[in-house]
Amino acid sequence: MNKLQINFLTKSPAVRWMRRVVVLLLAWPLVGLADDYNFYSNWPTHITTSDGTDFGLAALYQYDINRFSNDDGRFEDSSTNRRKYLGLFIRKPGLYDAIAQYDFQAKQWVDTFVRVRTRGFLADDLGNVRLGYSKTPVGFEGVTSSSATTFIETALPTQAVWEGRRAGVDWAWIRPHWVINLGDYFWHKDFDGNNPGQTLAGRVAWVPINKPGHTLHLGLSASKETLDSPNDGSVPPSARLRARPEDGLSPVRLIDSGNLSYSKSVERQGFEALWIDGPWSAQGEYLQAQVDRYHGKPDFSSNGYYVFTTWTLTGEARYYSDGNVADRRYNGRDLQAIRPTHAWGAVELALRYSELDLNDGAIVGGKEHDWTLGANWYIGEHLKLQANYVWAYSDRGNLQVNPRIFEMRAQVYF
Repeated sequence: MNKLQINFLTKSPAVRWMRRVVVLLLAWPLVGLADDYNFYSNWPTHITTSDGTDFGLAALYQYDINRFSNDDGRFEDSSTNRRKYLGLFIRKPGLYDAIAQYDFQAKQWVDTFVRVRTRGFLADDLGNVRLGYSKTPVGFEGVTSSSATTFIETALPTQAVWEGRRAGVDWAWIRPHWVINLGDYFWHKDFDGNNPGQTLAGRVAWVPINKPGHTLHLGLSASKETLDSPNDGSVPPSARLRARPEDGLSPVRLIDSGNLSYSKSVERQGFEALWIDGPWSAQGEYLQAQVDRYHGKPDFSSNGYYVFTTWTLTGEARYYSDGNVADRRYNGRDLQAIRPTHAWGAVELALRYSELDLNDGAIVGGKEHDWTLGANWYIGEHLKLQANYVWAYSDRGNLQVNPRIFEMRAQVYF
């Protein structure tokens, strides 16, 4: 047995238990438990009991191809897996849902939480409470499911400012025209033992138009991340803001604040907007972050924004629910942004402009702006093909690098 096989068999007990359950779930179709499924819609990956409880597999697989040109030899073409999520979910609509999911590509936990809807247990609807490891709310594009993003990679400001996932508790109050979300991510390390500290966050959105295929969403969000110092004080806490040129496979960042040592906290703010009118949509967001430092170190501020528009050639509209695109968090597992109405699928075109400034005082992190042209082919509810072409323009001190990037992705999701 080689070393790779040994590592595979000696993972944590939670991962080994998950694999055993996955094997059983994959065997369902062989024993006749899966009926009325077809290639384009429901796959035999879950079971619904007589009382409405739904449980089964949750999976996301993405394979990416990146090709670079006009890059001064700084980037290498690459083709590999981007994400390999595999997990288990259980849900009873109107009462609760829970999921445990692991990314075997990045070797880290992703969405892993339990959430209850108070309306199902109490006389009044007091909101939805979630405990576990989930996405923090500052960053509209970042909070969108990784399977449902319009572009292959998130925009420059989202990469730099969005905090990612943290462990703790959050509360969401959702009404047809309002969304309020508050979170206390108190776990001083996340599920992978990283990011020591605590984050308090909130988000409010007004949705004056909220009908299928017709949406106007306006929101703002803010958070404060307090960084922990080691008990022995040997290594001061640090923050860092940076972004890839909207590719996902290269380690090269053209703009980067560098390690900001002696950082006490990071405050983030976001302003978001979404408009959907049938096959047309527009989305934009402004994000900023401030790093508060001590020991005589200067504070650091950064900001950026993106705006994009989409057109679905086949006539379908992007799906909006519960304060985000493609979010069917309580009533279904399908998180595609577009559900095709034709047997051969739906085709979407998109154009995005993004900009990020990481210069502040003596810190020259650089400035960058990108144009991205995208095309998406949604094949049924579980398959998607994407292609992007990125024109990147960066300026960091005396260094200017303006790569051209062609990207492709094949995705399977359920």
